[in-house]
Amino acid sequence: MKSVSLNAFPRTLARRGGAKKLRSGGRVPAVIYGRQAQPQNLEINSREIEDLIHHSVSENLLVDLAVKEDSRPKRLALVQEVQHHPLSGKVLHVDFHEIAENEKVTVSVPVETTGEAEGVKTEGGVLEHVLFKVRARGLAKDIPEFLTVDVTHLKIGQAVHLGEIQAPPGVELIGDKHIPVIAVAAPRTEEEEAADAAAAAEAVPGEVEMIKEKKEGEEEGAAPAAKGAEKGAAAPAKGAAPAKGAAPAKGAAAPAAGAEKAAAPAGEKKPAAAAKKK
Repeated sequence: MKSVSLNAFPRTLARRGGAKKLRSGGRVPAVIYGRQAQPQNLEINSREIEDLIHHSVSENLLVDLAVKEDSRPKRLALVQEVQHHPLSGKVLHVDFHEIAENEKVTVSVPVETTGEAEGVKTEGGVLEHVLFKVRARGLAKDIPEFLTVDVTHLKIGQAVHLGEIQAPPGVELIGDKHIPVIAVAAPRTEEEEAADAAAAAEAVPGEVEMIKEKKEGEEEGAAPAAKGAEKGAAAPAKGAAPAKGAAPAKGAAAPAAGAEKAAAPAGEKKPAAAAKKK
């Protein structure tokens, strides 16, 4: 891949407050790390890095960093990670991985196709990208920005495997050589799609219990019923004497006159009747 020039400056403002000031001033905080030196905080022009990312063919960017006012003004680095704002998409932070010119690196390279597959053109098949990226190892200058695969000869049921992709000289594709990267599949019938839909429906867990919103007045109506039940349970039975030491319920009717006499045991009346006969 070709390297592009990018200006950078040592960063003096740190932490969150410093990063906000940098962004408001048109610069983006960055960090560079690698085997050759300790990690260092940098700052770069936001417009330069955004234009560089926008015009790049792939995510693999090799840059010649020109660090102004630094003891090591020239750095060769890969753009390792770029953080974007979730709404505006503006660049928030950049990570650079410094490398040497003779140092081998491993990066993910996109795979693109050229031509129209025979199985798609004449048989109605579907071209499938099994892998959109493959891992490549080599010198940064030798690794391509993307790999191109000719799929013209592919028929239905055929595929291009990782071992069949021709890599540039000095570059090795890492992974199982038998893994398919691009394949041509047969078109799906309506019966197959219906069967898949039915299988997906069966795999869905049971219906979720819905908690309905209480109707207006439902809660208020339930409370009096419970309250009345509580009163009914606490009130003594009609004609029953209150428990010993228990105060009578408020508003409860007084016991009827003569109730105590009526409640007296029958055994006490018999002696009186016997005495009367005598």
